[in-house]
Amino acid sequence: MRVLIVEDDAALQLFLRKSLELDGHTVRVANDGEEAFHAFMSNPPDLVVLDLNLPRRDGMDVLRSLHGQLQATSILVLTGRASVEDRVSCLDLGADDYLLKPFSLFELLARCRAVGRRRGGTAASVVRHGNLHVDRVTRIVLRAGQPVDLTTKEFALLDYLLQHRGRAVGRPELLSNVWKMSPEAGTNVVDVYVNYLRRKLQQVAGEAEIVETVRGSGYTIRPVAAMLALPKRQTAPAPFADMARVQHTMLAGAA
Repeated sequence: MRVLIVEDDAALQLFLRKSLELDGHTVRVANDGEEAFHAFMSNPPDLVVLDLNLPRRDGMDVLRSLHGQLQATSILVLTGRASVEDRVSCLDLGADDYLLKPFSLFELLARCRAVGRRRGGTAASVVRHGNLHVDRVTRIVLRAGQPVDLTTKEFALLDYLLQHRGRAVGRPELLSNVWKMSPEAGTNVVDVYVNYLRRKLQQVAGEAEIVETVRGSGYTIRPVAAMLALPKRQTAPAPFADMARVQHTMLAGAA
């Protein structure tokens, strides 16, 4: 999900940002209520994690200003205000959930996923491309009905390429948006992870390659029609099976 964190405590803001990024989300931050309002209006996120005690513009006032504009956005209020009146007011103004500080990180991440599911619904969170099925909320990936076990970064790479189907995505763009690194960073991490991703997506039933290299431009998701036109890859025998045959041959020769 695309998450906007609105928090004026720098240490907590950094902690939240890193935690949500590690959980596979794309994260922006705002330091006060005014900045949060403009960030929302310029590029509405999927989820806002909103503190109430903010400089320049109180979080409750931000909620009032956004009321009626939250059809596609979830709001999780994260605050130290414990009164029932504040909770009721936030929920009445369109907040989806209310979590008190101090909080458990695992509970926060679970609640973020839960409010995302409730707001968008399972259908809105699912991306299908041929026989590839990707649930962006649960992060379940299926290829030809078989599960594909991806790391957090491999999933983020696949999700970004799927969201930008129809064009080639360059290495600098992937470094900036998936790895949060400088586009000028001298690293081959993109190429390494593309190879990891290709290998995992192809190991299921020897299916055709999904991620295509566009010479001089980067990587793209191969169109479904193009994948269907390709012959299925022959699945290589498992390494331990090869070793077993070698050992059998050696023993037979020695007998």
